[in-house]
This record gives sequence, structure tokens and C-alpha cells, in this order.
Amino acid sequence: MRILSLFLVVLTLASCGCGNGSSNHKNLKVFKYNQASGIASLDPAFSKDQATIWACNQLFNSLVQLDDNLQIQPAIAKSWTISEDGLTYTFALRNDVYFHNDSCFADKKGRRVVASDVVFSLTRITDNKVASPGAWIFNGKVAAAEPFVAVNDSTFQVKLSKPFPPLLGILSMQYCSVIPAEALTLYGSGFRAHPVGTGPFKFKNWKEGNALVMLKNENYFEELNGKKLPFIDGIKVSFIDNKKTEFLSFKQKQLDFISGLDAIYIDEVLEDNGELKKDLVGKFSLLKTAYLNTEYLGFLTTGKNEAENPFLNKKLRQALNYGFDRRELIRFLRNGVGKPSESGFTPYGLPSYDAEIKGYTYDAAKAKELLKESGYDTKKTLTLYTNETYKDIALFISKQLEQIGLKTKVELSQPAILREWMSQGKINWFRGSWLADYPDAENYFAVFYSGNGAPPNYTRFSNKAFDKLYEQALVETDDAKRYALYHDMDKIIIEEAPVIPLFYDEVLRFSQNNIKGLTPNALNLLNLKAVTIE
Repeated sequence: MRILSLFLVVLTLASCGCGNGSSNHKNLKVFKYNQASGIASLDPAFSKDQATIWACNQLFNSLVQLDDNLQIQPAIAKSWTISEDGLTYTFALRNDVYFHNDSCFADKKGRRVVASDVVFSLTRITDNKVASPGAWIFNGKVAAAEPFVAVNDSTFQVKLSKPFPPLLGILSMQYCSVIPAEALTLYGSGFRAHPVGTGPFKFKNWKEGNALVMLKNENYFEELNGKKLPFIDGIKVSFIDNKKTEFLSFKQKQLDFISGLDAIYIDEVLEDNGELKKDLVGKFSLLKTAYLNTEYLGFLTTGKNEAENPFLNKKLRQALNYGFDRRELIRFLRNGVGKPSESGFTPYGLPSYDAEIKGYTYDAAKAKELLKESGYDTKKTLTLYTNETYKDIALFISKQLEQIGLKTKVELSQPAILREWMSQGKINWFRGSWLADYPDAENYFAVFYSGNGAPPNYTRFSNKAFDKLYEQALVETDDAKRYALYHDMDKIIIEEAPVIPLFYDEVLRFSQNNIKGLTPNALNLLNLKAVTIE
């Protein structure tokens, strides 16, 4: 079945005159990856999960994009300016960006992108009738009247209700992809399965649950070192839902790449320091980098009294933070994948990350001292709520806390139920994680701003000094000054300890040795336009 599927992909590519031509279709370069979770939609307005984001990143462009270091770079917009008051962003558009050829256009030939296309695309995200899960990215940020303006065909403006320095990061998200109104007119809701964009690859066909095929966009506008992108002829996405089968397919070189690794294979593939097993070195490549995800344990910081909620006691929260070894957790339970969260809540990989910030490290003596000062009755049992996936981590922490005199119990719940309890404030101590939506620490500190409900503020943390710094950061356009405010906020979170940061996650990418140019990034965004296959 897989051989037949790949044959159909090659036949599709060859029949479209891609790459080296139909007479040499055996030489076509097709990048193959698997999406175990499936893909719900190819409409960027619904790019709320990694599967959709990865596919949409090949098919569409936004005004701006992120490089591998998460720095903002031009895309459809070649340049931009920000008004002195921080309320108006003006973008100058390239004049060589064209939509993919498609039947939605009068002559079936993709036309040039103009500013009104950007207005249409971003306005659509905020349209209640569309019900895009990305509507939040503009809520409370853009002006109420005419937030998106086409000054002329090559000039586009975003107008804000108040300054918001992370805006460019938001505009790089796949939600903000530029699409043509003609495609929505022709395909309607069918646009989810017949996308038309400007990206380095164009849609060919999608047999849901079987395969998605994208072809090289011969008219793509970007170059690298004087050569037109993309370098490969196409992409084939399979939908093998069994992780064991997926990994076997990769080992048999039927897949060019897999991201992440199922827990059952970690010991088989990685040493306890996170490197490849010696017998696998040279068979395929491992790329590892920061992933903007902080795993943590959260405390509910509201309640009538400490009898009802013992975690109202700050010294108890601090004692727990000192009471276990994060480095051992990474080494023994994660085979060296990730870094211990010893510098606050915001993870390494963010531009504002500062390793010099001193968070919590394992210190049993300090933990015992704080526990004594807290006055907590150690005869009582603390309950930690988590789900099956994080059971081993919870039990590891529980066992280490026993050594400083704390009795703990691990309670397992279904993920959906756990989130509901966290949102309703029904549990006092819980496992959580925060994955960045865009590469700015504001996204992390929103978790602790008292003006936010749950989510994201599951701990109900409220601190006037923190709130003041957060509000100052929202209007500070100078990066260095804003980062200094972020560092001060992280120090407050460390001192007040509404959470126990566990570790900063990392991305593992495995690829075949003939795949070149597949670079990792801290958002785990899959970018295939500069990939080559040798």
C-alpha cells in the first residue's frame, strides 16, 4: 500500500511537469513526513494545532516571518514602520508575490497580491461567522473602527487601540496568512480542502487519512543565495496513526523526518545525556534545540484559609520548589531531553531569556528550613493532580519530597477533566505547561497577570508590583527596556512561587542523512522551502 501511495505521488508530480520533467521523474525530490494526529483543515484561519500549522506554512505566507532564531523577517511585506505612539504599523508590500494558479481566478492564473488581500484575510480572522480559533490574536489589541487599511495596492496598515510590541510576532502566525477572496467565493467551506495561497508549495490533492500532496511553486518570490526557492519538487504527508509503525517507517527510510519521540522508544534511541545511541550514530541525524514550552506544577493561590488551601503559604511553595532535583528528573525520566527550569518561568530560546536569573535548584537543607518556617503540619498529605502521561514525573517528585518530610499523593485524571478543574479552581496543586503562541515573553507573563482569568491564569496569581511591570511592558517599544521589565517580572514569580517550573522543553528532530537544510527552531515550525535532498 505504501509503495502504491508513493508511486501515485511520483506520478502526480511528474504529470505536473515539476522538477526535472516527466522523462526523469525518478529523480524528483519529494520530502516525506508523517502526521500521526491527522490534519483537520488546510484553511489557515483554523491553524490552531501543529499539524495544520506545518501544512499551512508550506502553502501560505504572512506579512512577516520568523527566522531560525525567531527574529522577525520580511515576507509579503518588504519593510515596515511603526508610528511614534506605537499605534500604527505601516507595511510596504512586495510587488512580485502571486497567488498560486487556480480555477478561482478568471484566467486560472494566480494574480499579484495587493493590500486589499491582506485586509480581507485579517478581517476574516475576526469575523464571528468564520469562528476562527485565532480571533483572540486581535481581540483587545486592534482599533475598533477600521483596524486594517489598504492605503493603496502596495501599502497596508494595522491600527491598534493601544501599543502592543509583540504585534509583529503575532502577524507571523499562520492565522495571518494571506488568501484570495476569489477562492472563498468559489470554494466556500470547501476551501479547507482546496487551499490557495502564495507559499513555496501549492496544493495538489488530499485524500484525508491517506496522503496530502503539495507541489513546488515555480513562481515563488523568495531566493536563497541567488537561487529560487523552494529547492525540492514536492511534499508528501502520510497519516500513519500508530507511533510504532511511524518509527519503523522512518528506520526503513520510508519517511525523511520525524519530530519528537514516543516515550517507549527513548531508551532505544537516546543515551541518558540526550545523544544518539552509539550504534545509531551515522545511520540518521539528530537535531536538538530549545522548544518554547515550560512544564510546571501550579498552585492555586486563592482560598479562605490555609486549612482549606495550604498553598496560600508562600514558604511552603518555596520549600516545594527547593525540594527535588530537576537535573535528575531530566536525566532519568527524559534521557537528557530538556533543560531544568533554574532561571524562572520563561524558557531558553526566547530572545529575552536570561540565564543569569537565579531560580530554584535542588537544596534539601533549604527546603527543610523553609518547611519548618512555614509551620505546615507535615502529618497531612498534599495531593498533586496530573494525567497519565506525566505520572512518572509526578511520582519522582513525590518520592523526593518525602525525603524532606512531606507526604504527597498523586491523583490521576483525564486531561480534559484536569483542565476543567484547573479552570474552575477546584484543585490546589496541578501539573501544567505553557507553549508559546508567538516568540515574546509577554505570552508567558500573561499566565500571571491578575486581569486574566483561567485560562491562562490557572493559579489566580495576583500581585500589584507584577501587574504594574506587565502593563509597562505592554507599551514599551524598546526591546532592551522591555526585556529588563520581563526580567523583573520573572524575579517576582520566583520569589512568590505560584508555580514550580520543572523544565524547559526541547525539540528533537530525526532526519535521514541525505536531508540537508532542515534547521530546527524553538517554535518547532516546519520550514521546507530551503531543504535539499541529496
